[in-house]
Amino acid sequence: MPMTGNLRSILAMLAAMGSFSLMDAVLKTLSGSYPSMQVAALRGLTSLPLVCLYVAWRREVHLLLRVRWPLHLLRGVLGIAMLALFSFSLRELGLAEAYTIFFVSPLIITVLAIPVLQERVSGRHWAAIAVGLCGVVVALRPDQDAFFSLGAVAVLVAAAFYAISAIAGRVLSRTDAAVTLVFWTTAMWAVGASVLAWPAWVPVQAAHGSLLVALAVTGFLGQLAITEAFRHGNASAVAPFEYSALAWAILLDFTIWHIVPDAYTLVGGAIIIGSGIYLIRREKVRDIAVPP
Repeated sequence: MPMTGNLRSILAMLAAMGSFSLMDAVLKTLSGSYPSMQVAALRGLTSLPLVCLYVAWRREVHLLLRVRWPLHLLRGVLGIAMLALFSFSLRELGLAEAYTIFFVSPLIITVLAIPVLQERVSGRHWAAIAVGLCGVVVALRPDQDAFFSLGAVAVLVAAAFYAISAIAGRVLSRTDAAVTLVFWTTAMWAVGASVLAWPAWVPVQAAHGSLLVALAVTGFLGQLAITEAFRHGNASAVAPFEYSALAWAILLDFTIWHIVPDAYTLVGGAIIIGSGIYLIRREKVRDIAVPP
């Protein structure tokens, strides 16, 4: 039995979170040698050549100008603003607080999907999303005082911008080819972040060549996967699986930096995994109930 669009997109989202988590590990390593904005610029600049090769390999260069420019430009502006705001928030908040607030984005995406994409969201689905968010809070245990700060406002706006960009990408996928979303998102990210990083740019060290290659590959694969995730399935069904990034973070922390997760982190991760399994089972039930 073939997978529904939702199941296909959920698998793509899981792959995207895996790729982006590996990419974040590279970014964390590079951040010790370069300003944060420059590291973000390097992400776009290193991935762009691979994106160009991908477009040429698919022989879809002619599609790059057949796009709905207003929505592409909106996504570009939102992406740059999200980067700037999130970078600012990390100077004001700890990672736990910033990530906890940013993980509200699946809820925002679900809310926006109802009026914009005309999606229907069941009460059980809302409950699973809420349970997943509770799992994030349990795992990260943020400082309550941090929620009432300028940094918290910045990351909340960044999460909203990400959610709007994701919904805009779903709308674009109805008319524009997937390669156009990947190309223009990467290109605008590279140019925008580079402009912001230029005043404090630090020469790139040759010793970091292997890290830049890893950054290029993981960023490229992650962008392809997340575009695929929001292209076929309902945004409200796909977005909660962004929480899987926490599981990747736990694994990478233990593997690379030998950080052993505590009981709260493991319990929170189990809650998130449980809510994700529930949503996947709901989609399998739909596969059986709705004939192809």
